[in-house]
Amino acid sequence: MKINGVKGMNDILPAQVGRWQEIERVARDVFALHGYREVRTPVVEPYALYARGVGEATDIVNKEMYVFEDKGEEKLALRPEGTAGTVRAFIEHGAYVEGPQKWFYVGPMFRRERPQKGRYRQFHQLGVEAFGIAEPAIDVEQIAMVAELFRRLSVTASLQVNSVGDAACRPAYLEELRAWLRAHGGALCSDCRERTERNPLRVLDCKVPTCQPVLAEAPGLLERLCDGCRTHFDAVRQGLEDLGVPYRVNPRLVRGLDYYVRTAYEFTSDALGSQSAVVGGGRYDGLVETLGGPPTPGIGFGMGEERLALILEAAGRPVAENRPEVFLISADDVGRREVLRRAAALRRAGIACDLDARGGKLARQFKQAERVGARFAIVLGAAEAASGQAKLKDMATREETPVVLADLAGRLRPAAGA
Repeated sequence: MKINGVKGMNDILPAQVGRWQEIERVARDVFALHGYREVRTPVVEPYALYARGVGEATDIVNKEMYVFEDKGEEKLALRPEGTAGTVRAFIEHGAYVEGPQKWFYVGPMFRRERPQKGRYRQFHQLGVEAFGIAEPAIDVEQIAMVAELFRRLSVTASLQVNSVGDAACRPAYLEELRAWLRAHGGALCSDCRERTERNPLRVLDCKVPTCQPVLAEAPGLLERLCDGCRTHFDAVRQGLEDLGVPYRVNPRLVRGLDYYVRTAYEFTSDALGSQSAVVGGGRYDGLVETLGGPPTPGIGFGMGEERLALILEAAGRPVAENRPEVFLISADDVGRREVLRRAAALRRAGIACDLDARGGKLARQFKQAERVGARFAIVLGAAEAASGQAKLKDMATREETPVVLADLAGRLRPAAGA
C-alpha cells in the first residue's frame, strides 16, 4: 500500500534544495558578520514552556500546537516557534552569566493550521535572538541586518515598525481597547469577538474585510505610550533613518505572542501576489524572567524559509545545484576499476565528480552524465589506463581535448573555479 506524507508537511527534493541552501548560506554569512552564533535546540519541548512563554490564550497554544504525552506521561509539544526554546536553553545553561549573547537558529517548526501557499504544518525558520541589551541600538542593528540579508538575496520587501508598549502603558490600553471592541462587537467577525476577551491586541491584526472599517476607528496604542516606550521608539526610528533603512510606521502592527514589548516589526512582500509577512520580530524584555531566568532584555525575529524560497522562485532566480565537474565513464572491465580509482583521487583533490557504478553501454553513461549536469565527461578503459592519456569532453560544446590522466585534477581545478 502506498503511504503518502502528512498533509502540510512537505518534501524538499534535491532539485529544490539548492535554493534553500543559498538562503541559509547567505543568512549564515550575514549573521556571522553581525556577531551571531548558531544554537541548536530540540524540536520537542515541554508543553509548559509554550503555555507560559507564548501564552495559553494565543491561537498558537490554544489551537495550532501539536501536543502529546510520551510514555512517561509527560506533556510535550512540537515546537511552534523558535524563541521560547532558545530562551529556555539560554536560561538552562546559564549563558546569562557571560554577558550579552547573540544567537541564531535554523530549523523546522510545527503548527496545525490550514495549509496554503507559503504556510505549512511543518515549516522552516531562520531566527535570531539577542539577549542582555536593552538599548534601542540593538533593535536598529537587527532590523538593518534583515535589510542587508534581503539585499544580498535580491529580495524586495517593505519594512513596517510599531511599538506595542510595555507593562507600564499596555494594560490600561488593553482595557480601553477591549471596552471599545465590546461596544462594536456586532460589526466584528467571530474570531475578533473571541479575541476581544482573551487577546484583544490580536484583533487589530484581523484581515477580514468587513472588520476593517471598525478597526480603523479603534483607539491606537502609539498615542498612549509611556515616556519610556516613546523615547525607545523614537530612537529606533532615528537609527533606521541614520542607516538609510526605509520604513513605515504601522499602528496596527502587533505580535501574536504574549511576550513581546516595545519594538515590533515586519518585512512584507507582494512578490507572491498578496502582501504577506516574510519576517516578524520584536522585543521581549520580560520573557527570560517569565521562564525562570534573571531579568534580561531580549529581541529577535523569525524568517520563513518557505516564503523566501517562493519569492526567489517567482523572481526567476536559478537554483544553485551541486553538480559534478566531471563524469567518469568506463569503457570496459579495466575502465570500471580505473574510474573508481580516478574518482577517489579527484575527490581528494577537491574536484566534484560522479560515475555510473552500473557501467554498461557508453551511450547510457553519457546520458547519465547529462542528467546530473556534469560539465565534462571522460572515457576510461584499458587503452587509457595503459597510455595514461584520455580525451576530456565538454558536455556543452561537445569539444574533446587530450588530457594526461596524472594532470587531470590540475586541468579541472581552473575550470571548477571559473
